[in-house]
Amino acid sequence: MTQPASHRPERATPRILYRLAKAKDAADQAEVFHHAVMQGAAAHYSVVQREAWAGVLPREASAWMARQALYTTLVATCDGRCVGFAELDIPAGRVVTLYVWPSLARRGIGTTLLVHAERLFLEQGACRVRIDASLMLADSLVRRGWEDLGEEWVERGGERLCRHRLEKSLTAVET
Repeated sequence: MTQPASHRPERATPRILYRLAKAKDAADQAEVFHHAVMQGAAAHYSVVQREAWAGVLPREASAWMARQALYTTLVATCDGRCVGFAELDIPAGRVVTLYVWPSLARRGIGTTLLVHAERLFLEQGACRVRIDASLMLADSLVRRGWEDLGEEWVERGGERLCRHRLEKSLTAVET
Protein backbone atom coordinates (compact mmCIF):
# COMPACT_ATOMS: atom_id res chain seq x y z
CA MET A 1 0.00 0.00 0.00
CA THR A 2 1.42 3.39 -0.92
CA GLN A 3 1.41 6.20 1.57
CA PRO A 4 -0.30 9.50 0.79
CA ALA A 5 2.14 12.09 -0.55
CA SER A 6 1.98 14.03 2.72
CA HIS A 7 3.28 11.00 4.65
CA ARG A 8 6.05 9.88 2.30
CA PRO A 9 9.55 10.68 3.44
CA GLU A 10 10.97 13.30 1.13
CA ARG A 11 14.24 12.70 -0.58
CA ALA A 12 16.73 15.12 0.89
CA THR A 13 18.18 17.47 -1.65
CA PRO A 14 21.50 19.04 -0.83
CA ARG A 15 21.24 22.53 0.60
CA ILE A 16 23.63 24.82 -1.21
CA LEU A 17 24.74 28.04 0.48
CA TYR A 18 26.63 30.88 -1.20
CA ARG A 19 29.17 33.17 0.45
CA LEU A 20 32.60 34.74 0.15
CA ALA A 21 35.44 32.23 0.37
CA LYS A 22 37.33 31.59 3.59
CA ALA A 23 40.83 30.19 3.99
CA LYS A 24 39.30 26.86 5.06
CA ASP A 25 37.74 26.53 1.57
CA ALA A 26 41.08 26.49 -0.24
CA ALA A 27 41.70 22.72 -0.09
CA ASP A 28 38.19 22.06 -1.39
CA GLN A 29 38.69 24.61 -4.17
CA ALA A 30 41.78 22.68 -5.30
CA GLU A 31 39.74 19.49 -5.48
CA VAL A 32 36.77 21.13 -7.23
CA PHE A 33 39.11 22.60 -9.84
CA HIS A 34 40.95 19.31 -10.40
CA HIS A 35 37.81 17.18 -10.73
CA ALA A 36 35.89 19.75 -12.79
CA VAL A 37 38.72 19.80 -15.31
CA MET A 38 39.56 16.10 -15.30
CA GLN A 39 35.99 14.73 -15.20
CA GLY A 40 33.66 17.60 -16.06
CA ALA A 41 35.52 18.68 -19.19
CA ALA A 42 36.04 15.14 -20.52
CA ALA A 43 33.52 15.50 -23.34
CA HIS A 44 35.23 18.62 -24.70
CA TYR A 45 38.97 18.19 -24.22
CA SER A 46 41.40 15.28 -24.60
CA VAL A 47 43.04 13.60 -21.60
CA VAL A 48 46.35 15.25 -22.50
CA GLN A 49 44.70 18.69 -22.69
CA ARG A 50 42.90 18.17 -19.36
CA GLU A 51 46.06 16.96 -17.63
CA ALA A 52 47.93 20.04 -18.86
CA TRP A 53 45.07 22.33 -17.78
CA ALA A 54 44.75 20.74 -14.33
CA GLY A 55 48.54 20.78 -13.90
CA VAL A 56 48.75 24.56 -14.22
CA LEU A 57 47.49 25.07 -10.67
CA PRO A 58 48.77 23.00 -7.74
CA ARG A 59 46.40 20.71 -5.92
CA GLU A 60 47.40 22.37 -2.66
CA ALA A 61 45.38 24.59 -0.33
CA SER A 62 48.18 27.16 -0.07
CA ALA A 63 47.97 27.98 -3.79
CA TRP A 64 44.23 28.55 -3.56
CA MET A 65 44.55 30.66 -0.41
CA ALA A 66 46.98 32.86 -2.32
CA ARG A 67 44.42 33.19 -5.12
CA GLN A 68 41.79 34.24 -2.56
CA ALA A 69 44.08 37.20 -1.77
CA LEU A 70 44.23 38.09 -5.48
CA TYR A 71 40.57 37.66 -6.41
CA THR A 72 37.20 38.10 -4.77
CA THR A 73 36.15 34.47 -4.47
CA LEU A 74 32.57 33.30 -4.12
CA VAL A 75 31.89 29.73 -3.04
CA ALA A 76 28.92 27.40 -3.09
CA THR A 77 28.94 25.11 -0.07
CA CYS A 78 27.08 21.94 0.81
CA ASP A 79 27.35 20.62 4.36
CA GLY A 80 30.14 23.11 4.98
CA ARG A 81 32.27 21.95 2.03
CA CYS A 82 33.02 24.01 -1.07
CA VAL A 83 31.38 22.37 -4.10
CA GLY A 84 31.76 25.26 -6.53
CA PHE A 85 33.48 28.61 -6.80
CA ALA A 86 33.98 31.70 -8.92
CA GLU A 87 37.02 33.97 -8.80
CA LEU A 88 36.32 37.58 -9.72
CA ASP A 89 38.64 40.38 -10.79
CA ILE A 90 36.25 43.17 -9.81
CA PRO A 91 38.35 46.14 -11.06
CA ALA A 92 38.77 44.49 -14.47
CA GLY A 93 35.10 43.43 -14.72
CA ARG A 94 36.11 39.82 -15.28
CA VAL A 95 35.07 36.40 -14.01
CA VAL A 96 38.46 34.70 -13.81
CA THR A 97 37.26 31.16 -13.03
CA LEU A 98 34.01 29.26 -12.52
CA TYR A 99 34.12 25.62 -11.43
CA VAL A 100 31.55 23.21 -9.97
CA TRP A 101 32.04 19.67 -8.65
CA PRO A 102 31.21 17.43 -11.66
CA SER A 103 28.42 15.38 -10.06
CA LEU A 104 26.64 18.63 -9.12
CA ALA A 105 27.03 20.27 -12.54
CA ARG A 106 23.94 21.40 -14.44
CA ARG A 107 21.97 21.98 -11.24
CA GLY A 108 22.18 25.77 -11.24
CA ILE A 109 25.15 26.16 -8.90
CA GLY A 110 27.35 27.88 -11.48
CA THR A 111 24.45 30.03 -12.63
CA THR A 112 23.74 31.12 -9.06
CA LEU A 113 27.42 31.91 -8.48
CA LEU A 114 27.29 34.11 -11.59
CA VAL A 115 24.13 35.87 -10.36
CA HIS A 116 25.94 36.75 -7.12
CA ALA A 117 29.01 37.79 -9.12
CA GLU A 118 26.95 40.08 -11.35
CA ARG A 119 25.47 41.74 -8.26
CA LEU A 120 28.98 42.38 -6.90
CA PHE A 121 30.11 43.83 -10.22
CA LEU A 122 27.05 46.11 -10.34
CA GLU A 123 27.67 47.27 -6.76
CA GLN A 124 31.16 48.31 -7.85
CA GLY A 125 29.83 50.29 -10.83
CA ALA A 126 30.56 47.84 -13.63
CA CYS A 127 28.21 47.91 -16.61
CA ARG A 128 29.73 44.91 -18.41
CA VAL A 129 31.38 41.68 -17.32
CA ARG A 130 33.46 39.22 -19.31
CA ILE A 131 34.61 35.64 -18.99
CA ASP A 132 36.91 33.39 -20.97
CA ALA A 133 34.74 30.27 -21.03
CA SER A 134 35.73 26.70 -21.73
CA LEU A 135 33.93 24.73 -24.43
CA MET A 136 31.82 23.03 -21.76
CA LEU A 137 30.58 26.38 -20.39
CA ALA A 138 30.32 28.70 -23.39
CA ASP A 139 27.08 27.42 -24.97
CA SER A 140 25.12 27.51 -21.73
CA LEU A 141 26.24 31.08 -21.04
CA VAL A 142 25.24 32.19 -24.54
CA ARG A 143 21.78 30.71 -23.88
CA ARG A 144 21.67 32.84 -20.72
CA GLY A 145 22.31 36.11 -22.53
CA TRP A 146 26.08 36.30 -22.78
CA GLU A 147 27.46 37.54 -26.11
CA ASP A 148 30.05 35.31 -27.79
CA LEU A 149 32.94 37.49 -28.96
CA GLY A 150 34.67 34.54 -30.64
CA GLU A 151 36.97 31.68 -29.90
CA GLU A 152 40.59 31.91 -28.93
CA TRP A 153 43.33 29.42 -28.23
CA VAL A 154 45.38 29.46 -25.04
CA GLU A 155 48.38 27.44 -23.96
CA ARG A 156 48.20 25.47 -20.72
CA GLY A 157 51.10 23.26 -19.73
CA GLY A 158 52.31 23.02 -23.32
CA GLU A 159 48.88 22.15 -24.76
CA ARG A 160 46.62 24.39 -26.83
CA LEU A 161 43.04 24.71 -25.56
CA CYS A 162 40.11 26.37 -27.26
CA ARG A 163 37.84 28.68 -25.29
CA HIS A 164 35.35 31.48 -26.00
CA ARG A 165 35.51 35.11 -24.94
CA LEU A 166 32.08 36.11 -23.66
CA GLU A 167 30.67 39.38 -22.43
CA LYS A 168 27.44 40.43 -20.79
CA SER A 169 25.83 43.82 -20.19
CA LEU A 170 24.80 44.33 -16.61
CA THR A 171 21.67 46.17 -15.59
CA ALA A 172 20.41 46.76 -12.10
CA VAL A 173 17.00 45.28 -11.36
CA GLU A 174 14.72 47.85 -9.81
CA THR A 175 12.77 46.74 -6.77
